[in-house]
Amino acid sequence: MPIDAARALAAAPPVREIAWDHKDVQLYHLGIGAGTPATDPLELRYTLESRLRVLPAFATVAGGGAPGVIRALSVPGVDVDLARVLHGGQSLRVHRPLPSAGRATAASRLAAVYDKGTAAVLVLRTEVTGAEGPLWTEEAEVFVRGEGGWGGERGPSGRPAPPPAEEPDLVVERPLREDQALLYRLSGDLNPLHAEPEFAARAGFARPVLHGLCTYGSTLKTVVDTVLDGDVTRVREYRTRFAGVAYPGETLRVRVWRADEGLVRVAVGAVERDDAPVLADTVVRYGPAT
Repeated sequence: MPIDAARALAAAPPVREIAWDHKDVQLYHLGIGAGTPATDPLELRYTLESRLRVLPAFATVAGGGAPGVIRALSVPGVDVDLARVLHGGQSLRVHRPLPSAGRATAASRLAAVYDKGTAAVLVLRTEVTGAEGPLWTEEAEVFVRGEGGWGGERGPSGRPAPPPAEEPDLVVERPLREDQALLYRLSGDLNPLHAEPEFAARAGFARPVLHGLCTYGSTLKTVVDTVLDGDVTRVREYRTRFAGVAYPGETLRVRVWRADEGLVRVAVGAVERDDAPVLADTVVRYGPAT
């Protein structure tokens, strides 16, 4: 069996050293669509080193190297075809504001392996700690088609909930560049699904798709800019399910509901495909400025 759940869960968490500087942060921000208009003071907080603030979603690429999806596939006991792999969901908990340059240790382990019958779901948890203590905790849910059926724990439902029935409090449209995936991949995610037409076809897509984490970052930026007055330090938690794909060149429609004090719910769809779902079950929790 390509996935040995017991072996994978028992594997010792590898610890790696990561480091980043302002150029890594700026490149990431440009990769998720920051910098338009280029002279807008609000955008310069993402693109100019003298004013730089770090969007917490940068945590998903900090230190470069393989993203959580790929790291999950390198765990002992996991041996699967990359073309069968989809990123199912992502969550982030921020312990303190991310610095524009830093060094830290990152320890990753499989927190769960679920048997969905026709597929398996791997949950990779990464704890990142700097010199002053914990920085962030992130989890990547990895959906592997055709690898279930061994009789393991089924886990929580993977079916996204519908968005709130009431009208959203805010709707923002975010156009994607034709080269968005090519720019975003320079932050470290070199999965050929996002660049090579032949690989995308083998995975069942008409053409290369945008990285789910690019949409993830762009959506958080939208919430920060419109709900949190551009203050990245107010973000405490952020989670989503990847309900579908976006293609470079499309337009994302971001719908925002102010659910409670300190909480917003978000749904993202592709405008050109009749609001086909891209992100679902999306929640941002926030607090006062840090």
